[in-house]
This record gives sequence, C-alpha cells and structure tokens, in this order.
Amino acid sequence: MDADVDKRLAVHEAICAERYNSIANTLKEGDRRMTKIEYLLYAAILAVLLGPGVAAEFVKKIFGL
Repeated sequence: MDADVDKRLAVHEAICAERYNSIANTLKEGDRRMTKIEYLLYAAILAVLLGPGVAAEFVKKIFGL
C-alpha cells in the first residue's frame, strides 16, 4: 500500500512541477508584453500632451532611429 501511495505522490509532484514551469514561463512572456504595452502608452501620452511631432522625436531618440 505504501509503495502505491509513494508512486502516486511522485507522479503528482512531477505533474505539478511541469505545470508550475509552464505557469512561470507564461508569466515571463506576459511581463515582456506588458512592458511593450507600457511603452506604447507612454508614447501615446506624449503625443496627446506635447503633440505628435515631439512624441515622434522622443520615440526616435529612445529607439535610436
């Protein structure tokens, strides 16, 4: 009986470890996407507050264009 419980627990732990790694990877990808969205929002705020020309120059300086 104990061997069966140990086996089931080991399988459960392996499945949970795989699931945890998948969740961690998804969160990392989401963080990169959110950073991009944040920069786009900053550019939009600059365009609204200072005008599109100033915002375009700022974006060019940031990205080295």
